[in-house]
Amino acid sequence: MSRSLPSGGRGAWRRRRGLLTAAAVAAALAITGALSAFHPALREIDPGGEKAASEVVPGEIIGIRTFTPPAGLVVDADLEYGTREDGTLLTLDVCRPASSPAVGGHVGETFPTVVSVHGGSWARGDKANADWRNVCLWLASEGFVAASVNYRLVPNATFPAQLDDVSLAVEWLREPDQTERFGIDPARIGVFGGSAGGNLAALLGAAGDGATDVGARVAAVAQLSGPVALDALEGSSTWLQAISAAYVGCEASALMSGGCELATDASAATHLDASDPPVFIGHAEDEVIPLAQSLGYAAALRAAGVPVDLAVVPGGAHSIGILDEAMRARVAGFLHTYLG
Repeated sequence: MSRSLPSGGRGAWRRRRGLLTAAAVAAALAITGALSAFHPALREIDPGGEKAASEVVPGEIIGIRTFTPPAGLVVDADLEYGTREDGTLLTLDVCRPASSPAVGGHVGETFPTVVSVHGGSWARGDKANADWRNVCLWLASEGFVAASVNYRLVPNATFPAQLDDVSLAVEWLREPDQTERFGIDPARIGVFGGSAGGNLAALLGAAGDGATDVGARVAAVAQLSGPVALDALEGSSTWLQAISAAYVGCEASALMSGGCELATDASAATHLDASDPPVFIGHAEDEVIPLAQSLGYAAALRAAGVPVDLAVVPGGAHSIGILDEAMRARVAGFLHTYLG
C-alpha cells in the first residue's frame, strides 16, 4: 500500500523538510555556541615574525650570542603548563643536562631548576627565539634543569596576568609528575629574567612570604636590566613610560602622576620582606633602562635584609646582550651558591 504525501504535494513536503533541517542546524549551532562560551577555543601564544625576536639588537654578536651549546643537551619543547579562562594555552620548553633522568642519568638524582623568563616590553618575545633558546641551553650546560616559559602578552593581557602565568609555571614544575620526569628538586627552584622578564623575575621573588620551597616561591632570583620600579620612572624615556603604562593598563599620564595603583603593585620593592630569596642584578651603565632602576632595587633589597649581588658593566647593551662569558660565569656562580 502506498503512503500519501502531506497536503500540498511533493514540492511542499520538500520545502517543509528543508525548513525543519535548517531549524535543526540552527539549534545545533546555538548549542555549540553556548558550549563554546564555557569552553573557548584553545590558542597558543605565538607572537610571530619580528614580534618573536629577542630584545638584543639584530646582527650584533654580543652577550648570550657568544655562547655555543655543548653536545648532549636535551630539549623538551612546547610542554603545556596550563590553560587560562580565555583559552590561552601556556607552554614552556625544558632544557636538560645530559646527566638528567631519561638521558642516561642516575634514577632518583635531582637537579636545581631555573625558570627562564624572556623579555620584549611585555608585548613581544618568545621562549624559543634563538637568543632565549640559547639562554635555556646555557643554563642546562651549567647543570640546571631550565624551563623557558611563554606568558600572556600586552595588549591581550595586562598585569598581573604575566606574573600569574610565570607563577603557575613554578607550581607546575613542583608537581610530582614533573619533578620525577625531569629530576627536579622542588626545594631548589630559581628564576632568571631579562628586561621585561627581569621585572617578572623580581616580582616572582618578592611575591608571598615565608618558605621558598613551596607553591610559586623561588629560592633565588637573577635578573638583567629589569624595569623593576614602575612607580619611579621620573626622568625615564617616553618609550619606557609608554610600555610600562600599557603593561599595567593605565594611561602614561596617570602612571607618571602617581594615579596608577597597579604601577606600585608591579614594582618589586613594594613587596619585599626578609624571607625573600637572594637576588642577582646585572645592568649596563648606559643602556635603555636607567641604571637608577637597579640601584634603587638593590638598596631596597638591602634595607629589607635580602642578600643582593649587583653587577654594573660598562656600555649600552641591554638584558641578555650583557650576558657574555664573564657575566654568565657570575650569574651561574650566584645560582649555584643558592640553588646548589
